[in-house]
Amino acid sequence: MSNYLCVNDLIEWLDESGNSFVERVLWIDEGYVMAFTIDINAKTGFPVSKSIFNIQESINEGRALKLKSDPWAKIVRDGDLSHKEKEIRDKYWDIISSIVIQEPLVYYREKRGYLIKQVIEQYNSARSEGKLIEKTVYKLIRRYWQRGKEKNSLLPDYSNSGGKGKPKASGEKKRGRPRKYSHEPEIGIGINITEEDKKIFRLAITKFYHNRKENFLITAYELMIKNYYSEEIIYSEDGVKKHLLIPPDKRPTLTQFKYWYEVEQGDIRKKIISRKGAKKYALEHRAIIGNSTMETNGPGSRYQIDATIADVYLVSAYNRNWIIGRPVIYVVIDVFSRMITGVYVGLEGPSWIGAMMALANAAGNKVVFCREYGIKIVEDEWPCHHIPDAILGDRGELAGMKVETLIPNLGIRIENAAPYRADWKGLVERHFRTIHGHVKPFVPGYIDKDFRERGARDYRLDSKLDIEQFTEIIIKIILYHNNQHYLDEYKRDETMIADNVSLIPRELWKWGIANRSGKLRTFSEDIVKLNLMPTANATITERGIKFKGMYYTCEKAKQEFWFEKARSGSLSRLDKKLEVSYDIRKPDYIYLRSPDGRNFEKCFLLKLEERYCQKNLHDIEYLLAYDELQRQKNQGIEQQNKVDLITDIESVVSRAKKMTEGTKDDKLSNRKQVADIRENRSTEKNQRRESEGFELEKAEIENSSNTVDIDNKNLEQPQSLKPNHLDMLRQNRQERKYGQNK
Repeated sequence: MSNYLCVNDLIEWLDESGNSFVERVLWIDEGYVMAFTIDINAKTGFPVSKSIFNIQESINEGRALKLKSDPWAKIVRDGDLSHKEKEIRDKYWDIISSIVIQEPLVYYREKRGYLIKQVIEQYNSARSEGKLIEKTVYKLIRRYWQRGKEKNSLLPDYSNSGGKGKPKASGEKKRGRPRKYSHEPEIGIGINITEEDKKIFRLAITKFYHNRKENFLITAYELMIKNYYSEEIIYSEDGVKKHLLIPPDKRPTLTQFKYWYEVEQGDIRKKIISRKGAKKYALEHRAIIGNSTMETNGPGSRYQIDATIADVYLVSAYNRNWIIGRPVIYVVIDVFSRMITGVYVGLEGPSWIGAMMALANAAGNKVVFCREYGIKIVEDEWPCHHIPDAILGDRGELAGMKVETLIPNLGIRIENAAPYRADWKGLVERHFRTIHGHVKPFVPGYIDKDFRERGARDYRLDSKLDIEQFTEIIIKIILYHNNQHYLDEYKRDETMIADNVSLIPRELWKWGIANRSGKLRTFSEDIVKLNLMPTANATITERGIKFKGMYYTCEKAKQEFWFEKARSGSLSRLDKKLEVSYDIRKPDYIYLRSPDGRNFEKCFLLKLEERYCQKNLHDIEYLLAYDELQRQKNQGIEQQNKVDLITDIESVVSRAKKMTEGTKDDKLSNRKQVADIRENRSTEKNQRRESEGFELEKAEIENSSNTVDIDNKNLEQPQSLKPNHLDMLRQNRQERKYGQNK
């Protein structure tokens, strides 16, 4: 199955001279005989038809190679796009959408020319200027095909231009279009918006616009001008306070206020939620992103996804005396063939994390997945590693904001079942009953109907399996279903009956790929996971990339000296902000997307953050909260200790002041005191040397046996003791210095 071709697969052709070119598979016929391809880097040219057999034969012989990565694949979030980018994309899409959907007619030259002429005539009929020409339409269609048949492929390549999203420094000259009547003193030329103005804008938006009063934006602007752009306050005769505004040419205009509001507050969801509340947004303003039609032409036309909590209790793999409760099972199933394409068994959910794991598994290699649980299979037993055209799921996980921003990057159409309509995704619901039917007779810890009834046995105490062993059982049930289970209720069409297709999911899948292919697509497993992971903001600091209290680094940061720039203050506030993708279960890494959306940078936790390794974000958040709790607890004790230290210092200083003031010689002048510093230092040093000098094996002197009478000051020194000549010399020098021995 590795050489089966899908739409959007990339084939690199090699020749003897070493030259190569890459073609994209644009369309495959229902008989799996012929495909249309296009050179993804050509400046001219159009799709050509090729035999599926010849392509596969070339791959087997090494003359062609099936690529795993797509150089044109982009990770694009609508929230990251400017209004102009989206406007250009939608305009181009409106021009070519009616053409490119007419497959395979559009791939034939004579049909394509006729379709393009129709679009041009319709577009130009109501225009006297800005008319459309054939060259432009051909360029747009070629671009759409070469870059993956996605609407976002029509986005302008602004990422190739410098300074995207960065504010431009302004000089003395007023930016923008000059005012028509700038010569009038009451109008003037206007001002450039400064950082101080932006701070006022943000404050005014928060205070006057993002609130439940639902003020108009112009009202917020007027309130801002009144409160922050007045030079003085005067009072009228009746005592009313009036704000005297600064001159008009010195204050921002409504147009500037609106512009910076759109730049900094472009998320329409935040606007609505802050003004009307989350409930009203979800009820009246959230986008309707799908429907629930059940058209399935072949494998990958539609997947269904749902979760259930298994009716069995498990024990911990770390301590089998611990009962950890019931696991969550997520299943992804292909509607056409009934193949189970993805699964997740764990303790997450039902939640977005569980759905994310199941969807990532659907696009992953199943041979590797089964090997992790000690199950050996060949690819033909579970040949599902694709993403579908549409996913039908529950309103819980798939209606959330994460899906609305992440899933569309993969070109998947989301369809949500209506409330209380689980029958719309009955295939996966029915499969859960099948799983429980296999598990109940054999697995200890299974909950029976009389659970929790008075006198009934507590089945939780029968738990024996851990989550790895239970997952192994689920995988074997899935392998049985995919490869051996006969679908009695499956309705074959005439073509299936003529081909005598066996009603086993794997056979239906293989027949569908050979005869109804065209919807399955392949993406790099890393790209799929990156799009499924949530995103958040991180900050560049001198210590590293700060994210949720932890610090990371990456090769790009080292090469471009991010941390040095942050420490020196050469990064603006906007430059310091980064958007990263992350997995709450493995915070050892975060992922920084490249500006053009075609790659990502892996960031690693710094070594100084070792205490966070091998922990999930919930554990880390608890650890940080505990540290903060301890800090606040110790804050009062620390303050008391500081006060005690200050008191001790003040006591020593007070004692020193008393001693100095009590012995101070008022006859000495200030000059005399300063002039003697060097001599005084020498004398003090000699005295301290006697007290600080080392004496080993110094005997302790008992006061009881060797007592010195300090009161007897007139004791004469024995004549046998020699005078201290050093003291005599020092005394003579002092007398000469003070003029006492002339």
